[in-house]
Amino acid sequence: MNKIKYCLTTLLFLISAVNFAQDQEAPKVKEPGHVNQSRFKQLYEEFATPNSYRSASGAPGHEYYQQQANYVINVELDDKNHRISGNETITYINNSPDDLEFLWVQLDQNIRTKDSKAKLKNGGGVPIAEKASTFASNYLTEPFDGGFVIQEVKDASGKPLSHTINFTMMRINLPEPLKSKEKISFSIKWNYNIPDHTVNRARSGYEEFADGNRAYVIAQFFPRMAVYNDVEGWQNHQFWGNGEFALNFGDYEVNITVPADHILDATGTLQNRKEVFSKEMMKRYEQAKKSYDKPVLIVTQEEAIEASKGFSEKKKTWRFKAENVRDYGFATSRRFIWDMQNVKLGSRDVMAVSLYPKEGNPLWEEYSTKAVALTLKSYSSHTFDYPYPKAISVHAKNQGMEYPMICWNYGRPNEDGSYSDRVKYGMISVIIHEVGHNFFPMIVNSDERQWGWMDEGLDTFMQYMAEQEFGELYPEAIAPNTAYPSRRGAPEKIVPYMAGDQSNLAPIMSNPENVYQLGPNAYGKPATALNILRETVMGRELFDHAFKTYAQRWKFKHPTPEDFFRTMEDASAVDLDYYWRGWFYTTDYVDIGVKGIKKYFVSDRPNKKMQEYMAANNLKESDLLPLVYLVDEEADNFDPALKGKAPSESSQNLKEFMMDNMTEAERNAVKEPKYFYEITFDKPGGIPMPIIVEYTYADGTKKNITYPAEIWRKNDKEVNLVISSQSELTNIVIDPKLETADIDTTNNSWPKKEQETDFDQFKEKVKG
Repeated sequence: MNKIKYCLTTLLFLISAVNFAQDQEAPKVKEPGHVNQSRFKQLYEEFATPNSYRSASGAPGHEYYQQQANYVINVELDDKNHRISGNETITYINNSPDDLEFLWVQLDQNIRTKDSKAKLKNGGGVPIAEKASTFASNYLTEPFDGGFVIQEVKDASGKPLSHTINFTMMRINLPEPLKSKEKISFSIKWNYNIPDHTVNRARSGYEEFADGNRAYVIAQFFPRMAVYNDVEGWQNHQFWGNGEFALNFGDYEVNITVPADHILDATGTLQNRKEVFSKEMMKRYEQAKKSYDKPVLIVTQEEAIEASKGFSEKKKTWRFKAENVRDYGFATSRRFIWDMQNVKLGSRDVMAVSLYPKEGNPLWEEYSTKAVALTLKSYSSHTFDYPYPKAISVHAKNQGMEYPMICWNYGRPNEDGSYSDRVKYGMISVIIHEVGHNFFPMIVNSDERQWGWMDEGLDTFMQYMAEQEFGELYPEAIAPNTAYPSRRGAPEKIVPYMAGDQSNLAPIMSNPENVYQLGPNAYGKPATALNILRETVMGRELFDHAFKTYAQRWKFKHPTPEDFFRTMEDASAVDLDYYWRGWFYTTDYVDIGVKGIKKYFVSDRPNKKMQEYMAANNLKESDLLPLVYLVDEEADNFDPALKGKAPSESSQNLKEFMMDNMTEAERNAVKEPKYFYEITFDKPGGIPMPIIVEYTYADGTKKNITYPAEIWRKNDKEVNLVISSQSELTNIVIDPKLETADIDTTNNSWPKKEQETDFDQFKEKVKG
């Protein structure tokens, strides 16, 4: 069989001959030199240099460290005046090798002061139109009087500590440096007015209902320590609104005082359940701990409606403890319905929880806790088992926001209880997404303030996989014989964005404050890139192992983009620098096409290119070795008699080689192709991607070949490939299943098919 392979290799000898001839042609004008512009060059220039804190493999280095901030917080909610007041003691542990002259604390509520700079950060002219609510907010109402009122900052002995407030950051001026490996405790007393989050989609706040009751979803409610690390020292980038949070892990003791008739849940484990639960609630809670197949109502809709009729003047304090979390949030209202279901994750039980007013039903009672449970199982299978005791989904109008163990989610039926598929899928998807944020960034704790895609993009990718699993687990929830209609993740969904005006786009590797379209840039594009990487470039086995390695290496730590990129390569042995460069560091797009095709037949007579080479080098045919040539059907010297013949019939040189070097049995086993094609693929788009090709032949057979992205490494514009077949080639289609986010499919076929691009179709839909 080795002789057979050698024989078939000889059939394609012309390719080498042609390349040899081309190599001998000296350029008429010497090209100037240039730096390495290859899209396949390594990312050394873009990446930070590995060190003892972060290794070249993408794993934490042997001297990796992170700071810790522990909190004891007492907070009270004034329901009548929608106001928060509290005091906290922070114990900050300096695990870094550096002595710290001062500390930075985040005051994120200050984005809502009357004179907030965030309101002045964007330019822009008169819009085409505005919602009435937006117009009223911009021009008809006084700015909301929010922001922290810092009443005092004191050291552990009760003495005032000097501090300086700069917008959303507060510097604690230490009397002496906090030395490496030492800790400091200090306290802050504060209050602020709670915003109505339905007015401008504040990340936390209240919604007021027609009966005068409010539902509160509260976060960023206390001054929080900024991160100090090996990458940039203090992460003290101001909070402008889009870039989210960079936070330390720590242990929390939080005591929350609210009206006595409120139902409340929060980050952490409730310490005084018997004090705040009724006997009936305790009984139902014990049932929920044993229920693994459906939720148990802890507070029913009827009970929530009854509680909403009064406004208790009494107070109740709910006490929680949470270990190794990076933030804290809580939700409270007398209007909440409450259900719980246990979820088995390995050897651990985790409670899936939902809180919602009657306005959320019947949708929330049917799907919310199911979505929470599915998310915990799906994400755990791809990363690590969820380590916290519970995950809570809270219904809040127009919200989608996440904190450790708790998140707010939208999705509200009509007043009569009816709802569209759009509302249903939107609710399920946002719950999956926000609960999923427990993994990225609540546990794999990336810097959201700098790299929004590291939590939003990774989470959206995981969300896509979980949504598809939800559709398989609950087929009754979706249309028959269809997959879950994921909004983001499938390659074709990102085409309109990547086909847009590149001058208005930014690379994924951009600060979230500096992009025009945050949704596609930080959510959709990175999610799509990872989906393509998993399904098309790496394959599921390699990708899943590498992705899980990243998650497990960096859980409860602070990874950077380079840590992710390096780990994915380290754990898979796949060089992906070209992929990260194209998808994450540029605004290039994918566009691969069939530029041309030529048909060839086998001959002993020199083809046109060889004749030109012979003439240029004063050679005669008798000077050449016995060679086999592929002759272009369109060439001047083409002999039509070559058509339909087997190679050994049309080439005496090949026939003699076979007779001299192969046995009769080997010759009889050879299946000689009758057709040879040179296909030119071009790449108008900048991102190198695999060429996924479906070949169709006259006998009805199809052949699918995926050429690796590395095929572009020596010629970034176009490549030629030779294929052979026993049946005539009739059709070529690139990316037949739309796997690569190719922005223009009109050049994907031969013979060329006139058709609209996906982007053209998208524009027509928008017009409609």
